[in-house]
Amino acid sequence: MIAGDTAWIIVATALVLFMTLPGLALFYAGLVRSRSALSVIMQCVSITALASVLWLVLGYTLSFGDSQGGIIGGLGKVFFAGVQGTQSGTIPEIVFAIFQMTFAIITPALIVGAYVERIKFSSVLVFSGAWLLFVYSPICHWVWGGGWLGELGIMDFAGGLVVHASAGSAALVVAAVLGSRRGFPDKIKPPHNPGMTAAGAAMLWVGWFGFNGGSQLAADGGAGMAIAATHFAAVGAAITWSVVEWKKVGKPSLVGMVTGVIAGLATVTPASGFIGPVGGLLLGAVAGVVCYLAVDLVKEKWNIDDSLDVFAVHGVGGVLGTLLVALLALDSLGGGGLSVSSGGFGAQLGVQALGVLATLVWSGGITFIIVKVTAALTGGLRVGAEDEMAGLDQALHGEEAYDLGS
Repeated sequence: MIAGDTAWIIVATALVLFMTLPGLALFYAGLVRSRSALSVIMQCVSITALASVLWLVLGYTLSFGDSQGGIIGGLGKVFFAGVQGTQSGTIPEIVFAIFQMTFAIITPALIVGAYVERIKFSSVLVFSGAWLLFVYSPICHWVWGGGWLGELGIMDFAGGLVVHASAGSAALVVAAVLGSRRGFPDKIKPPHNPGMTAAGAAMLWVGWFGFNGGSQLAADGGAGMAIAATHFAAVGAAITWSVVEWKKVGKPSLVGMVTGVIAGLATVTPASGFIGPVGGLLLGAVAGVVCYLAVDLVKEKWNIDDSLDVFAVHGVGGVLGTLLVALLALDSLGGGGLSVSSGGFGAQLGVQALGVLATLVWSGGITFIIVKVTAALTGGLRVGAEDEMAGLDQALHGEEAYDLGS
């Protein structure tokens, strides 16, 4: 084991957990009505607790246990059994297991943005637990755990497919089945606290250095390069998103700029370990435009209330980065080279496209089944009309984010 590598992954683990709590929780809470802000934070905290237990019991072994035909991990690591060795020869496996746990936490938490302000708390718990085991864990195994996509040479450094594409496609399915918020799209109020959203985005930005840099599993130049590419993708997307918004609506908004930051971060995630800073900037610039247009596509053309744009930002971003890494990783563009070196760009792009297709089909299809089962078990996904109009904080949790009477 190498002490420096171990220390870095421990720090990266804390940074990735910091992305969910408080980062994602505040980012999402600021975007909803004040009367449902606490419910969003509650969902993120509860998913963190639930996903942690499930990861210990089954999630880790299904993701990283001995491969069963390249599809799923075996049960040899249930309750972290036998996790006493090293990972990649330089860090303790228990550190790797906990680092990966933080990815398993944030991925179902991302889906929260699709169903805010109208879903039962019991439905959140049942759906999130089942989704972690039946969607996230298999895809994680395919890509990182010795599964079939990894064997084909898929390039997904930190989760363009495993995290963002899987969560984004699931979000679209949940939002379509659950139905829109009352008043969507014309009477939906703007974010109640843009400052809170910006603070959460800033925390996500910082945490993403652990998300992508930590995926190198070493404290070396590769981790530094991944962090550099990550940062420049974030600023590139922030700029282009704001420019497009400014041109379309006449004013650049704070919420728009920080949403662009998140789009750039999501898009660079699969590519971050394979490209340089210039590649990151270019990828982010493209992401700011494409993801912005995807928001309009989902809400205006498809009329789906993916409330906080999970599919447009994370799903589209994850797919975009997964495909473009085949180009931006080329040596001639300053990248680190391709995985499928014998076939060059065409072969690598084919593998990337196959990975995208498999992830979207699996996540979308299994999510639909889980949503239907969850609805049956919880007596329907949605809260009643009165509770939805009044806000979920008081209705579901007996609390309020703001005491406006004092």
